[in-house]
Amino acid sequence: MTITLGQQQQLHARTLSALTIALASIIGFLAFTWPLFVTAENDQAARWLFLALMPLVTVVAIIEITYGGLNVKALAFLGVLSATGAALRAIGAGAVGLEPIWFLIIIGGRALGKRFGFILGLTTMLASALLTGGVGPWLAFQMMCAAWIGWGAGALPQIRSKSFEIILLAGYGAMIAVLFGLLMDLQLWPWIVSPASSIAYVPGASILENLQRFFIFHFATALAWDIPRAIFNIILIVVLGPAVLHSLRRAMQRGNVVFNRVHAM
Repeated sequence: MTITLGQQQQLHARTLSALTIALASIIGFLAFTWPLFVTAENDQAARWLFLALMPLVTVVAIIEITYGGLNVKALAFLGVLSATGAALRAIGAGAVGLEPIWFLIIIGGRALGKRFGFILGLTTMLASALLTGGVGPWLAFQMMCAAWIGWGAGALPQIRSKSFEIILLAGYGAMIAVLFGLLMDLQLWPWIVSPASSIAYVPGASILENLQRFFIFHFATALAWDIPRAIFNIILIVVLGPAVLHSLRRAMQRGNVVFNRVHAM
């Protein structure tokens, strides 16, 4: 079987994007979890290293994944969804966990595939931060979380029953609401808790000790946000999910040539 030049280019683009996603995710995972395994001697270096790496990694991920893999129409579609997600986040800005942005990222990732979901999470969170003034050291961490959530929605098992698919997505929406709160607390925890506190991060302490301290901190501060976020995600997915999912899939079918490379990974 002869592979054409176009097919070779598509394969190269998919391979490159897969490697980029994997590398960005590994660095992202380390940036979130470094307090659990870094020794006291390397504590300060790890803090600033990962704080500097995360924005760089997210920007490189956007550039590398989109390069050669999305044509003009696909990029336009990505732009529309990202702008819509940014507007949705502005609606919920300041509300306790009521963030409709996650609904669009989950449905978009589910309809258009893992790779598109990863890109959609990155760009939507970036656009929303610029719109709402939420730019800060935390932004790159939020972008990586959103990218993982979009990718995960596309990676969920395929289900023929539309009703069961919506139930699956609603459960996923509840799960990621809790996971997002946990991860964002984990990256913030070493910076904001007083070292004198009994729930503070202790450089060089055992993983178990720091995990105990972290979970006490997390459950004391996050439930008021995580639970409303989970409930809100479930409501939006159950009520609006079927119609929006159908619309996105119909758009994908109409532009099959445009999206097949995005959906293929």
